[in-house]
Amino acid sequence: TEAPGLVRSDLAWPAQAPPVLVFARQCLPDAVEQRCPSVTAWSEALFQAVVARLPAHQPWSLHVVPHYGSGTAGQNRCRFIRESLCDLLQRKCRRLLRALEEAPVSFAPTHSLVQLLLTAPDRGLLSVALAPAPFQFRRLVSPFPKGEVPVASDKAPPSRAFAKLVEAELRLGRRIACGDTCVDLGASPGSWTYVALQRGARVVAVDRAPLRADLMRHPRLTFRQGNAFSFTPERPVDWLLCDVIAAPERSIGLLLDWVRQRRARSFVVTIKFKGRADYAKLEELKRALPPLCEEFFLTRLCANKNEACAFGVVRPPESG
Repeated sequence: TEAPGLVRSDLAWPAQAPPVLVFARQCLPDAVEQRCPSVTAWSEALFQAVVARLPAHQPWSLHVVPHYGSGTAGQNRCRFIRESLCDLLQRKCRRLLRALEEAPVSFAPTHSLVQLLLTAPDRGLLSVALAPAPFQFRRLVSPFPKGEVPVASDKAPPSRAFAKLVEAELRLGRRIACGDTCVDLGASPGSWTYVALQRGARVVAVDRAPLRADLMRHPRLTFRQGNAFSFTPERPVDWLLCDVIAAPERSIGLLLDWVRQRRARSFVVTIKFKGRADYAKLEELKRALPPLCEEFFLTRLCANKNEACAFGVVRPPESG
């Protein structure tokens, strides 16, 4: 452990297939420890690193974030470092400044990522991940600084659980779209259904208890009263949504069954824990799902409590 919340790993980069690290929000590939006494010195170090290593005319992102203190001093210092670097690029290397993308929500194969994590005002870790590594290792390397996504706030849904679905969509880089078909298992009181209906989707909500009254009246909602674990759609749908309260092995088994049978093209499913001993049960998902999916993430969201979230896109049958 380097500092609270910061762990050094011997993971080879990028020689081996990326593992699924459920409780790791961000990875700094090939991070080098640096010491710089001032904002100017930090911006000079960043400038030398990006000019020497980044490909010409390819998009890149920059994260300069603090990992010390609890006030605004670290955030202000990081902002000054970034502004000073941009000033250097404006004067000395405009092509890199033009290629800098402010806030991408997903990586393209041509995308590079530069990260500076300050562990103190004069100490930090500098990481330069060249394309296509951020795209190839997108399960480990997040386009969001420190891998953190602000938890969505909205008083209109039936509960705060809606924020988990919104965050999963952001991390996946894919949203429920108008005209999509969704199955929401264990839907009551209806927060995930609310999100899907707001997007213009059609929803089949399955639960023993009804949803909030206004959702039950919605013309694009079909409510099926019953057991979420025994429901099977008549035909494949665009999205499987499941935030049901259940033992982790039951939710894991449900997700694997839906993906293997290709009942849904995309999925967002929470896995709820009773204790730390349940973490090991995620190993089955880590082994079984990647070959079945074009995209697969298994992570503890910022909006999660004692749970993790599996989300992804299922590989079509013809792709193997």
